[in-house]
Amino acid sequence: MAASLIESVSDTAFWVAHHRALEGKRADALFRDPLAEVLSGDRGRQIADAMPQPQMTGWAVVIRTCIIDDFIRAAIAQGADTILNLGAGLDTRPYRMELPGSLAWIEVDYPDVVALKESRLAGEAPRCQLTRVKLDLADETARRQMLAGVDARAKKMPVLTEGVVPYLTVAAVVALAGDLRSLDHVRWWIVDYFSPQLLKLLRPERRQSFRKFAGYALLEPS
Repeated sequence: MAASLIESVSDTAFWVAHHRALEGKRADALFRDPLAEVLSGDRGRQIADAMPQPQMTGWAVVIRTCIIDDFIRAAIAQGADTILNLGAGLDTRPYRMELPGSLAWIEVDYPDVVALKESRLAGEAPRCQLTRVKLDLADETARRQMLAGVDARAKKMPVLTEGVVPYLTVAAVVALAGDLRSLDHVRWWIVDYFSPQLLKLLRPERRQSFRKFAGYALLEPS
């Protein structure tokens, strides 16, 4: 049932947004994300209801959201003028976080994801200078052209790949890492990491669904 509801990588964005929306309704919420429910809609709820251990998933989504929020704040405090969010999905940080109005925030994702997001958030005002780019990140030529253009305009930039790396092959991750390392103005990469010990504890059929919630690291390319 759950597998049939998730037909593409983009479907997980509805699932994650649903859990962000649930957190915002708690009296002791760690963050408020009123637009998450607007974006996730019925599909997010349906996927969440069909998944096993929803409490564990919700906890993991909330914790990783808070961790990444803190990384973003730290980067801005250290002078970041641009945030590049690759595979942005249904993220709403440009709307819900306290951000400098001059901050450039670039979201990159599949054309259908960007179109849905722009439709559902029409009339909402971001708190920074938000730009969306319709792009399949698997297209290496187009990706490198986009990265070069963003890098040329930035002075100090973190790159966020929330929930992206788990769906890539090792070769694709290596290629993306090389692309980011070649840029002059990338100072941080906020990227998933996975403990081998943790993965050994999981049954094989559950590893893929759990991998994207395993953890996050803030890398500073040398």
